[in-house]
Amino acid sequence: MEIKKIIILGTVGNCIDILDAINEINSLHKKYEIIGFLDDDHKKWNIKIYGIEILGGLDSALTYKDTFFVNGIGSPNNFWLKKDIIDKTGLSIDKFETIIHPSATVSKFATIGKGTVILQNVTIASNLTIGNHVIILPNSVINHDDIISDYVSIASGVCIAGGVKIEVGCYIGSGSTIIGNIKIGQNSLVGMGSVVLKDVKINSVVVGNPAKYLREIK
Repeated sequence: MEIKKIIILGTVGNCIDILDAINEINSLHKKYEIIGFLDDDHKKWNIKIYGIEILGGLDSALTYKDTFFVNGIGSPNNFWLKKDIIDKTGLSIDKFETIIHPSATVSKFATIGKGTVILQNVTIASNLTIGNHVIILPNSVINHDDIISDYVSIASGVCIAGGVKIEVGCYIGSGSTIIGNIKIGQNSLVGMGSVVLKDVKINSVVVGNPAKYLREIK
């Protein structure tokens, strides 16, 4: 098997989780050579994290011609900017690698896009569609017939029932639950521990049990 060179976009939080997932994959069979991180904080350049060097900013990505990439940037504070951050690299979607932690359970009848990351102990059920540049953090359960659109972030311990559609660029907070056959509108945030019982409009923050509208995403 050809060893793929890979660079992680970002250096904190989820980025280190991605590094850990890649190392776990490599412990089973050597699949990747981790070239380094890219981060726009120039104070971090040439520093090493867990032995992996920070090579430069995101705008240098195109100089790595034979390398694949995976994005770890995106948090509750900037999730709606995830597409803009990735677009800054100028990379085509074919340059992004999908990373699935070996402990995750993924149905053979699920479709998963490029640049997507699925971390420890996640369950992906059947007839489920996951877009590009999605990240699903540990111990989340995504049930049958769901549609998870591009640039969505799903935090740890989330449970999403069947038939749910999550539109582009949403953030689903840790420990939240979404009942079946509803829609979460584009660029919306579901707060930690919330229980979503009805559709969420675009650009909305909802919190609580049951989840209620709090404010608009600015």
